[in-house]
Amino acid sequence: MSVLEILPLAFVMIAGPQILSPIFLATSENWRQNSAAYILGAALSISLVTSFFYVVGRGALGQGTRNNTLYGIILVLLLVAMVHTFRTREEAEPPEWMGKLTTATPRFSFRLGFLLLGFFPTDILTSAAVGSYLAARGAPLTDALPFIGITLLILAIPSLILLAFGERAEAFLPKARDWMNTNSWVINEIVILFFIGMTINNLTG
Repeated sequence: MSVLEILPLAFVMIAGPQILSPIFLATSENWRQNSAAYILGAALSISLVTSFFYVVGRGALGQGTRNNTLYGIILVLLLVAMVHTFRTREEAEPPEWMGKLTTATPRFSFRLGFLLLGFFPTDILTSAAVGSYLAARGAPLTDALPFIGITLLILAIPSLILLAFGERAEAFLPKARDWMNTNSWVINEIVILFFIGMTINNLTG
C-alpha cells in the first residue's frame, strides 16, 4: 500500500469526533496524560480491528468468497447516510459527552480512544478496507504499520501544537474546535463520499 493510498484512509479515520476529542483533551487539566492515553487506546483498537479483518480476508480468499454483494450493500447504506447527513445538517451538534472532556481522566481518555477509533462506523470500514487490501494482495500484516502511524500522528497534532506554541496554541485550539463543531456535517459528507468512491472502485475493479 503506497503512501498516497494510506493518507486518505488516515484522514477518514480521524474525521469527526475522533479529531475533536484530542482537541478537547489538549485543553483539559491533565492534557499530557489524557492525550497520551487517548492515542494509546486508539493505537490498540486500530491494530486489533485491522488485524481481525486481515485474518478474515485471508480466510475468505482461501474459500473463494466474492465481495461484490457486500460492496453493493455498503454502497446503498452510504448513499442513505449521505442523504440523511445533508438533511439533518442544521441539527448537527457535538455529542454531549464532549463537554466532559475538559475534566477527563487518563483512564477515560484511553477508553474513549479505544472505542472511537476501533468501533466508530467509519473507522470500522476503514480498518476493514486496509486489512482486506493487504490480505487480497498477500502482503504481510506489518504493511499496515504506516497507516496506523500516520493516523496516530494526526491525532497527536493538537497536543504537539500545544507543546510547540504554548499560550498561543491555547488560544487557537478552542477556535479550531468550534470550527470543527460547526462544520462537522461537511466532514461527514467528505468521509462518506470517500467511501462511496472506494466502494464503486471495488465493484468495478
